[in-house]
Amino acid sequence: MPDIEELQKIATQVRRDVIRMTHGAKCGHPGGSLGCADYFTAMYFEVMKHDSAFNMNGENEDIFFLSNGHICPGWYSVLARSGYFDTAELGTFRKLNSRLQGHPATEEDLPGIRIASGSLGQGLSVAVGAAITKKLNGDEHLVYSLHGDGELQEGQNWEAAMFAVKHKVDNIISTVDYNGQQIDGPVDDIIPLGDLKAKWDAFGWHTIELDGHAMNAILDTLAEAKKATGKGKPIMILMSTSMGKGVDYMTDNYKWHGVAPNDEQKDEALSQLEETLGDY
Repeated sequence: MPDIEELQKIATQVRRDVIRMTHGAKCGHPGGSLGCADYFTAMYFEVMKHDSAFNMNGENEDIFFLSNGHICPGWYSVLARSGYFDTAELGTFRKLNSRLQGHPATEEDLPGIRIASGSLGQGLSVAVGAAITKKLNGDEHLVYSLHGDGELQEGQNWEAAMFAVKHKVDNIISTVDYNGQQIDGPVDDIIPLGDLKAKWDAFGWHTIELDGHAMNAILDTLAEAKKATGKGKPIMILMSTSMGKGVDYMTDNYKWHGVAPNDEQKDEALSQLEETLGDY
């Protein structure tokens, strides 16, 4: 049985890392990173079958793609804390010559990163291609991907969605971070997404809804999604989260999409997040 308390401790430490990384760089995207800390933790410490001795091709292991690359502080934290690179490197986030770029990049050869992302809307196409590759190679492991809700305003997502259904790409589990916020304001005020579950259902995906801040629910839903693989349909999880989760003044506030905390705000945030694994 998974140790829920331990996973929650890791997620809290990931949130501390996000605050310290963005504060240290004086830039970055803390809001979505904090909101997805529970998901990232569950994926890398419980759900995925992966190897920190990084193999770019991802053969014979589950692989993950972050499409909404701006929330990479949370991803970098989980990669470091699951052994892909030393946690001390988190302190170089967005610094000159750092491997930890503001959006994930491949030219720095950072373990865990398979595509450059942050140009929104492209990740699902890549993930579907990787899933087809696994099928062609007889590799029964899965492909996972994470996307922003505002990102779905990019049309390429829906081309990939149709393609995946046509070709019965049933070894992919994609997730939308459904926090209702994007850089310019609430998603409903920018370009409303309507009934998102009905949309994915209509496109032919197997769609599941999830509370992204309940660790038990995250694990149970991902287990349910795994059981649904291999049955002819790609799988989409609509994960409800709160931008800035864990820090009261950031929670559900789109203004923290891409603004780093100042000294006072950093101290206030860390006072709300217990140090559980040791800061880098």
